[in-house]
Amino acid sequence: MFMAGFLYLMNREYKCYIMRTAITFLQEIKMTKDILRQLPSVDSLLKTEALERLIEKYGREIVVDAVRKVIEELRSAIRKEEKDSPAEDKLSQESILKEIETHLQKAFLPSLVKAVNASGVILHTGLGRAVLSEDAQDAINEVIEGYCTLATDVETGRRGHRDVHLDDLLCEITGAEAATVVNNNAAATMLTLNTLANGKEVIVSRGQLVEIGGAFRMPDVMAASGAILREVGTTNRTHLWDYASVIWEETGAIMRVHHSNYRIVGFSGEPDIEELAQLAKEHNVPLIDDLGSGALVDVRDYGFESEPMVQHSLMAGADVACFSGDKLIGGPQAGIIVGKADLIKRIRKNPLARAFRIGKMTIAGMEATLRLFRLPEKLKEKHPVHKMFALPIEKIESRAKKVMRSLMKQIPEGVEFSVVEGGSQVGSGSVPVQTIPTKLLMVKSKDLSADSLGRLLRYNQTPVFPRVQNDAVLLDVRTIQEEEDKVVLDALLFALKRG
Repeated sequence: MFMAGFLYLMNREYKCYIMRTAITFLQEIKMTKDILRQLPSVDSLLKTEALERLIEKYGREIVVDAVRKVIEELRSAIRKEEKDSPAEDKLSQESILKEIETHLQKAFLPSLVKAVNASGVILHTGLGRAVLSEDAQDAINEVIEGYCTLATDVETGRRGHRDVHLDDLLCEITGAEAATVVNNNAAATMLTLNTLANGKEVIVSRGQLVEIGGAFRMPDVMAASGAILREVGTTNRTHLWDYASVIWEETGAIMRVHHSNYRIVGFSGEPDIEELAQLAKEHNVPLIDDLGSGALVDVRDYGFESEPMVQHSLMAGADVACFSGDKLIGGPQAGIIVGKADLIKRIRKNPLARAFRIGKMTIAGMEATLRLFRLPEKLKEKHPVHKMFALPIEKIESRAKKVMRSLMKQIPEGVEFSVVEGGSQVGSGSVPVQTIPTKLLMVKSKDLSADSLGRLLRYNQTPVFPRVQNDAVLLDVRTIQEEEDKVVLDALLFALKRG
């Protein structure tokens, strides 16, 4: 009897709970419907003067699509609300029109924009690698204004070859017999291998089977070229006899690959380029030298460890050398192939050469950049990369302190500023184990985490990319161009005040 009464009471309480829940749910549905009715229709919005102006600017179809998206986003937000409705100002026609305009502005903003490199990595792959010289910028602007002599012979008026613009310059600077240029060094390597060793073995030291950025590996590039990889030696040591012992009639080439992003130290060694050249000559197989960064001047003049120079490789006997145009050379993205005239001629005739060829803007920028190397003593003045290499630390410190003093005058308490010692990197696989002494502007905020401050700087109208380490934001003035100091100051002021 007691149990029956208990169950009756429990069942009654449960029914009451269900009823209350149902009533609340129905009330919420009614409230949601009432709020949804406040939203203006697409047609009514399109008749407003504000949207008529936007239609004239962007076109009717694009504006209609934007209106529908904004209205649908508001509907979704209203349906997700359980008790509190969205603020009335968000549902007003004025607010909705403003949101539509913002949506359209964002849709038409370019994705690729100018940025400030405050990271201290001079050749920053993610930020476009080398900063182009004024000469290169002027040359590019000149050829994009109209037509140009890309592949037309001025004397005859007939079809010519686009390599003529760079061939003589590259031969003069490097000592090569001939040259050709493609869109990057991976393409240069693949094209060279496909031309000279398709279906044949290419001998490479195991210590040189590198992986470059984006998980592209030398063995994969070689496989895609049609060449067959023949590894010799060990990771840390490879001898000349390792190469000699595997040469046979199916050997297509011997290849040396620059270590790029890493170094093997300690008990290590490999034949130098002169020894490989002599071996290749004895067996009548071509020697390919993949130089990676492609130094045209001795970077030891800036206090760095040595990087293999293109001129030395060719003088030592390499038949073909390939390297990047946008790293130590400091031009636009390109892959440069130089070497013996008969081999370059074969490479140019390869059908893949058309797939990898460069356009007028790259040629213009590269030609202007290469001309700077005719006067190497002027590189520190006219070449942005070499200028950053040679920038005195006193000047870096002076600029950092100037920005810091301006910040301290305008930012209230709670933010710590200081100029500290640090190191800049060359980047892009060049001189990977060495840094250049520099000065960093360090910023710490009590109310804003370093990650949040870094994010706000990246969201600036002109994005600023600093380092974020040990709960501090660090800005390396070495890689900030002088005319960008004001941009950095304004970005920091906005971010810190907002934070």
